[in-house]
Amino acid sequence: MIELIESRLRICGEDLTTLRVDAIVNAANEQLAGGGGVDGAIHEAAGPELLEACQALPEARPGIRCPTGEARITPGFGLPARYVIHTVGPVWHGGRRGERGLLASCYRESFRLAVGIGLRTVAFPAISCGAFGYPVAPACRIAVETVVEALVRDDALEMVLLTAWGGEVRTALEDALARLLQADASQ
Repeated sequence: MIELIESRLRICGEDLTTLRVDAIVNAANEQLAGGGGVDGAIHEAAGPELLEACQALPEARPGIRCPTGEARITPGFGLPARYVIHTVGPVWHGGRRGERGLLASCYRESFRLAVGIGLRTVAFPAISCGAFGYPVAPACRIAVETVVEALVRDDALEMVLLTAWGGEVRTALEDALARLLQADASQ
């Protein structure tokens, strides 16, 4: 498994909106209305067509285009990435409202969409670690574990990038990956 991970998973500090990959993942809100942080940066870089495409997606229920833990896909418009996969991470409530499962679902559902249309390269931000308040270290462990599960399960994905804008997030991602590799090596 170590070789698989080292050849198909990379943690980077690059700006998600500049990556030339098949798809970038947007840490969105349930309305897919654009917002701050990663979501705002993606909408700004993609141009107004992205918001139009998001608003054209059907509502799952009134006012909600993408429920927490699910994912939707649109073209990338002005981005180097061909697609944007929008997923809504959970707001942190102390871990008492199924946050772990919902966060893992964000990654799984994003992979399901990517693989479903034949994408080979995907880049993720650290979902829910900003305004949604998920504690960074546990969120990064969930991200790394879920990404590795997807890579082991499906060889269609050639490369997954986990991007980190801040040093704390990058360190947490690197620590989570190192722990996972160490655990695998000791088995």
